[in-house]
Amino acid sequence: MPSHAIAGEETGGDPEHLTRTARHQAQIDPLAALRAPGDPPWDVYLTGTVFLDIVFTGLDTAPVRGTESWARGMGSSPGGVANMAAALARLGLRTSLAAAFGDDHYGEYCWDALARGEGIDLTPSRTVPGWHSPVTVSMAYEGERTMISHGHEPPPEEPAPDCPPPARAAVASLTPGRRAPWIAQAARKGTRIFADVGWDDTGAWDLAGLADLEHCEAFLPNAEEAMRYTGSTCPKAAAHALTEHVPVAVVTLGAEGAYAVDRRTGETAEVPAIAVEALDPTGAGDVFVAGFVTGTLAGWPLADRLALAGLTAALSVQEFGGSLSAPGWSEIGAWWRRVQSLDTQNPAALRRYAFLDPLIPTHLDRPWPLRRAVPTIGFGRNA
Repeated sequence: MPSHAIAGEETGGDPEHLTRTARHQAQIDPLAALRAPGDPPWDVYLTGTVFLDIVFTGLDTAPVRGTESWARGMGSSPGGVANMAAALARLGLRTSLAAAFGDDHYGEYCWDALARGEGIDLTPSRTVPGWHSPVTVSMAYEGERTMISHGHEPPPEEPAPDCPPPARAAVASLTPGRRAPWIAQAARKGTRIFADVGWDDTGAWDLAGLADLEHCEAFLPNAEEAMRYTGSTCPKAAAHALTEHVPVAVVTLGAEGAYAVDRRTGETAEVPAIAVEALDPTGAGDVFVAGFVTGTLAGWPLADRLALAGLTAALSVQEFGGSLSAPGWSEIGAWWRRVQSLDTQNPAALRRYAFLDPLIPTHLDRPWPLRRAVPTIGFGRNA
């Protein structure tokens, strides 16, 4: 496994700078040992829709028709594709995002939170005059969520999805029956494509309809999606069947963890889920993908990549919000030190995460559980 370095307190207008948030604590660069002159300026490229997420937590039950429900917690943060972008950036990857932003206060808030707060490159993004930001209200209860969204289609001029910047990797959400030209263009430039997929509302569940899968290195559906696309009755069998179409298949199994197959190396890996008290599952799937991409770009074994993905997803559901809940290395380090200190831990289970030891320096030690500041809208810049 390659060595890992800690970034210093650099500033500036290029990928080397640390952001306002990052300067408060040293950040791990998981690709430090692999970086060389002439590398792409960005580790990961993304494009998609940014929502403003308003999340209510602490509800005992689902809202009841004709009544008023009070939530014990509330927060706001950029959502949509911002969940993935923030998760990648907090794991130390240089992340570039192409998205449309409204010119309202919501759009300004999301832009500021991503660019200044997370250090995400928004050069390919744009502000759309007269377009209001899409909004999602999410209510979390009983480990589940209910969401209501509202938004309008932005003008047809997308923020340059057909000319992505050079990057080591890109994360794409595949749409049945429709190609995204930027995926093929990025792949031809040597960008490694990682893809997920949403629910197929057409009911066709035809892999041929996922035409851009041919450009992908890895495909990461959940168990239900994988079985429907392959006609399998077992998630593991579905993962193996998917490797006829893509080199690496990763199937998430919910409370049972995840299973992965790499056709090129013959590796298979299965990692159980980490038992946590779930507050809000919003964005957990995005965080899982971000962890897997990080481990893959760092050149880790398949099982370690899967373990990091599952761990980061588990840590994220203990906080509310999508981009708000994505863990960084401080949270990962705090969890690792905490579980090692417990006499009740199974030594074999601990060995599964021993790859974290050389990653986490002692000066990132923080108490566990952690408490995060919750961003909100309404305070002035000088508040």
